[in-house]
Amino acid sequence: MAVIEEPTVLPVPGRRGRPARPRLIRRRVVVFSAVAIVSVLAVYLPLTLLSPLAPTSSQLVPFTIPDRTAAVTMLPGYGASAVGAIGYPEAFATAGSTEPLPIASISKIVTSLVVLERKPLRPGDSGPTITFSATDAALRAKYIALNGETKPLAAGATISQLDLMRVTLVASANNYAEALTAWAFGSHAAFEIAVTAWLSSHGLDHTTIVEPTGINPGNVSTASDLVEIGKLALANPVVASIVSTESMTLAGVGSFANTNTLLGRLGVDGIKTGTLNGSSNLLFAATFRYGSHAVTVVGAVVGATNHKALDATVTTLLAGMKAGFHEITLAQKGEPFANFRTAWSQRARAVSSSAASVLVWSNTPVTAVISALPARAGETRAAIGRVTFTAGSQSVIVLLTLDHRLVDPGPWWRLSNPTRLIG
Repeated sequence: MAVIEEPTVLPVPGRRGRPARPRLIRRRVVVFSAVAIVSVLAVYLPLTLLSPLAPTSSQLVPFTIPDRTAAVTMLPGYGASAVGAIGYPEAFATAGSTEPLPIASISKIVTSLVVLERKPLRPGDSGPTITFSATDAALRAKYIALNGETKPLAAGATISQLDLMRVTLVASANNYAEALTAWAFGSHAAFEIAVTAWLSSHGLDHTTIVEPTGINPGNVSTASDLVEIGKLALANPVVASIVSTESMTLAGVGSFANTNTLLGRLGVDGIKTGTLNGSSNLLFAATFRYGSHAVTVVGAVVGATNHKALDATVTTLLAGMKAGFHEITLAQKGEPFANFRTAWSQRARAVSSSAASVLVWSNTPVTAVISALPARAGETRAAIGRVTFTAGSQSVIVLLTLDHRLVDPGPWWRLSNPTRLIG
């Protein structure tokens, strides 16, 4: 019986102990994958965890203004009249004649302003001492003969410039008004030149002053010009103080009251009456207060039949002007004007850093322009935006701040939302 032997397989030189090819491939894939994952993570993790977040834009909150009733300015149907408010050009109104009319003793306001331009006084300063001459003393008889208002004036008597102006404006004494210009300018011709130049320099083209008292009907003006003259009077602290004086007593003159009987009532704090040939006139000013705001109204009424009728007209006019102004709340402190919502759903608001209000005339439009910068997580700003309110000629700016800071959403959100990070 023959024996069959199994063939012997001899190892191939150089291949001893090497794994099969499939296993080698798998091992290389694992290694390469691990390296790739580590490489990707080395880039991805810092990119997502450390990159800045995209800024969050704002959504503006519309501003709504309260409803207001339109003002009704009740100007008289006689003569000429005008009224306005300092700082509120939209509140101006006029009625009646547009022709220059006699203004009587309102002329003394212009006289005083022209004198102060030549001989200025500072508030609290009495000015130089003036000695009256015999010519000055004779002026009283002149104006009594003309049925004009006068006060005692003796030759050799002395008076300060301030007191001389007080008697001129408060008592409306004609002899004191002429004595004032004679002292300041030396002659009537020099006064005429000065007053004409002063009127021209202030654009008062419809006003003519031929003498200092107003007893001459050639002293004329329009109601509109008178309102501007009133504003100039109030802008001069010396004149403004004098015309608000209700009464006073001076040695050699006596006690006297302001000819403006409305003074101290209805907010009236000036300015000057004028009466001539049966016509009563008033250049007036009144201050009204509304919360933290105040407004000064200046007006003129020319041509009333008497001072009682004139006072009634001005009383009605002032009531309408006072009712025509409204205090509008623009913003409460902490009121939101813009909203923020981040990509990770955090919310914040841009709120007013302070309260603000404005005084407006009638139904003057009030607008608001809101601007807010994009907000970033972790960022602190003194202001994130502003609101610019406009009402007529007025502008009010309120700064906006975040009611709380935006915070980082954390690593999990960052890792799962890479496309929402800043590019």
